Amino acid sequence: MAPEPTIHSSFEERTGTWQYVVADPATKKAVIIDAVLDYDPTTQTISTSTADALLKMVSEKGYHIEKILETHAHADHLTAASYLQHRLSQQQGSKPPICIGKRIKQVQELFAAKYGIAAAEYEGVFDHLFDDDEVFEIGQVTAKVIHLPGHTPDHIGYHIHDNVFCGDSIFHADIGTARCDFPGGSAKSLYNSARKLLGLPENVRIWTGHDYPACPARCEAVPWLTVGDHKERNKHLSGEVKEDDFLALRRERDESLAAPKLLDPSLQINIRAGRLPRPTPGGGRLIHLPLKITGEEW
Repeated sequence: MAPEPTIHSSFEERTGTWQYVVADPATKKAVIIDAVLDYDPTTQTISTSTADALLKMVSEKGYHIEKILETHAHADHLTAASYLQHRLSQQQGSKPPICIGKRIKQVQELFAAKYGIAAAEYEGVFDHLFDDDEVFEIGQVTAKVIHLPGHTPDHIGYHIHDNVFCGDSIFHADIGTARCDFPGGSAKSLYNSARKLLGLPENVRIWTGHDYPACPARCEAVPWLTVGDHKERNKHLSGEVKEDDFLALRRERDESLAAPKLLDPSLQINIRAGRLPRPTPGGGRLIHLPLKITGEEW
């Protein structure tokens, strides 16, 4: 029988992000999924307290991080992948690769063009690009990559034992599913991805990338629900929801959503796998903020 992994979930409240460390208890080998850098948009300051807490836990548990995993290029938080790789290479004497799905290249090219980022700053920053259905090991635990497009075209999940880390595909049952209005997003693809997830055995736990609990109905963030829970309770997917109904629901919902607060800095850092922009001749590191111009340009 395949060994059951040990799963540590850590909730980052400012961005509503769930981060995960998944470990093989027998060998102490582990992976980190969707880690967060702290970013203050008022002062434009990046700090590492959230990532440092993950490193402290990894050290205390005696884990050896084999890989740093991303589900997609996030638009709502800055990834800590590059920082963690740097620190872990010092801490454990080996450099864990940063991994993401193979379609990241089209996302990098799209947003590099939007923000004026040179190819030299994003090409080759991810150490391994997963193929669909690729299998890898975490010690004695087997993991499989699942392509879950919809929220973004590059989006993947990780199926590990009776768990799927689905990133921004399915959220808590009272939230439903992720938005599909980013470039390359597709509600039709998300519907098919959700059907793929809900076609798994009912006991499989779906670990989500975000949660946004709304008091008084629910004040605690919840990292997972089972496939059975979602089939029974998910507000967008329960019952036998038809594709056309889902597309209409998702379209109406997406039209009402504001852009994520950290959209611009997140995408510029995340297509670089968390690396900082190169210093300017004056020594500063800059990100670009697009202007919105009303009326005639001059």
